[in-house]
Amino acid sequence: MAVYLDNSATTPLSDSVKEYLISILDEWGNPSSLHSKGAKPKQIISESRQSVAEFINADEKEIYFVPSGSAGNTLAVKGLVSDNSQENQYEVFYSPTAHKSMLKVCESCRYSIPLKVNADGEIDIVYLEDILTKHNHWKPLVCLEASNSEIGTINDVTAIGNIVHRHDGILVVDSTGYIPSYQVNMKLWRKYIDILTFSGHKLHALKGIGILWKKNGVNLKPLIYGSQQNGIAAGTEPVLNIASLGKALEEYDYSSISSANRDYVYNYIVKNIPNSYLVGAPIESGNRLPHNLFICFKGVEGESLMILLDMNGIQVSTGSACTSGNLTPSTTLSAIGIDEHDIHSCIRMTFSGKETMEELNFVCGILKQSVENLRSFRQKSH
Repeated sequence: MAVYLDNSATTPLSDSVKEYLISILDEWGNPSSLHSKGAKPKQIISESRQSVAEFINADEKEIYFVPSGSAGNTLAVKGLVSDNSQENQYEVFYSPTAHKSMLKVCESCRYSIPLKVNADGEIDIVYLEDILTKHNHWKPLVCLEASNSEIGTINDVTAIGNIVHRHDGILVVDSTGYIPSYQVNMKLWRKYIDILTFSGHKLHALKGIGILWKKNGVNLKPLIYGSQQNGIAAGTEPVLNIASLGKALEEYDYSSISSANRDYVYNYIVKNIPNSYLVGAPIESGNRLPHNLFICFKGVEGESLMILLDMNGIQVSTGSACTSGNLTPSTTLSAIGIDEHDIHSCIRMTFSGKETMEELNFVCGILKQSVENLRSFRQKSH
């Protein structure tokens, strides 16, 4: 039996998306071309942009196609701080638990300050208010994640947005981990957020396509120069990648999102696997992504557990796919104060919601057996 529990790393293409892509493989023309060969690709892009706009309830003119969520984060931050006009001098404030693509680009800025998070990984809004009040020389640029990509904790972006805008600041939100679970309405969120990014392959589209939503009136300096997409995100558009996202969003079904499968496995762990604990917001808090389960199994090497589960047909991760395989401690787990030894004893399971009861019981049994085997081996080796 094979059970894929790494849906926050990436998701499979649906059959209908595959069929649609096959049907347009011969539309290889350049969408910028004025002749007939460019007409159909241009139409495909236009229809896909409309699908994205409808998916997040936004104006089509505010939608920009970018190569990935990471590219969107880089464009958002660098595109703002690269504007050297006197009225747009920014001081960057960023979440220490953000995705590496946002964390690194913020740290690279000349004036940048990390925010504080609580033990669950949620932005400390009291500290945010305090630090924005103290640092009022330049315009604040606040960058954070709507939800943490590793532990699944959700930030209150409306409360944060109110604080940021009260200080005449700009709020950039990476919603890549959030948007697969919760519908976004930019007609409402535009009151709080100035730029929003997300990635297509977490929504059953191809890799190589992301979205940057930019509120009208927010000025971004391009990182790549050209004429496409108003010169902000230039370069010949990858038609197939864009088409895959448009089609995936047309059929995306939020009604299938549920915490039931996650909760079933979590309750089994609590009852049957001692010396383990949940990392991040409590299950019952409602402040955690419904499909996310991030568990520390004390005395177990997370990488070894991941490999053992994979050998038995179960795919999980030891954190964000962009940090898995990196032996340096997770910045998220360090920021929330997890014990140094426990940091390397964690795995993340992210559910699709479509797992069968047979699959869930299989996961529970193999997980218990694997943890027991690794603990037994460790005791014998000592």
